[in-house]
Amino acid sequence: MTGSTQGIGLAIVRGLAAAGARVGVNGRSADSVDRAIDELRMVLPEAALVPVVADVASDEGFAAAAEALPQVDVLVNNLGIFESRPALEITDAEWRQFFEVNVLAAVRLTRHHLPRMSSRGWGRILYIASDSAVVIPTEMIHYGMSKTALLAVSRGFAKEASGTGVTVNSVIAGPTHTGGVEDFVYQLVDRDLPWEEAQRVFMRQHRPQSLLQRLIEPEEIANLVTYLSSPLSSATTGGAVRVDGGYIDAILP
Repeated sequence: MTGSTQGIGLAIVRGLAAAGARVGVNGRSADSVDRAIDELRMVLPEAALVPVVADVASDEGFAAAAEALPQVDVLVNNLGIFESRPALEITDAEWRQFFEVNVLAAVRLTRHHLPRMSSRGWGRILYIASDSAVVIPTEMIHYGMSKTALLAVSRGFAKEASGTGVTVNSVIAGPTHTGGVEDFVYQLVDRDLPWEEAQRVFMRQHRPQSLLQRLIEPEEIANLVTYLSSPLSSATTGGAVRVDGGYIDAILP
């Protein structure tokens, strides 16, 4: 479970652990991983949690993660970065960074784990995408590009896994209530507004497609991921499964 020390990633770990899975908790520093595990043990004292301290967006971090958990039944690619930037000010270096962190890190781990899952005849690979993959936000098109790429990656690897017992899917998550997203919202709306009002203004002005008209809670993403990680989802593969609050103008492949 990459990028799992906070926000959506931490909620997914909690969901998988509560369902009985032994879960690798991944972050770039030992402090962040230890803090996340301590938080999880407060609510799930018997949870089987494996610390995986590694920046999986780097070659060295990938190698460390593969060594810590060389074989897994479920791979959830959640690691991702985002920021608000005017389109014409995004530099070449920033375009590369978003592709390498948000896409290539997931591809590396898939290349490692998919053949091992296939040889055992069972596995689940998931990519946490975003509504931004199909409704590209004008304020962060480099992020949208990386999430669109994940839909292609997911569909392609699902075809590669055809007939093996391994399913590959992406999860299209809508705007989700995390600490990082609160900071992002306040980049776009008046910082003097109370949070509940700021959230409503953000959704109305910047995400009007949402039928839910509120930010999604991380646990709501985790519920879908837990299902897709389980034997119950055996006939769901190659999909872009939505938990996006009902974006009515999203056109999916």
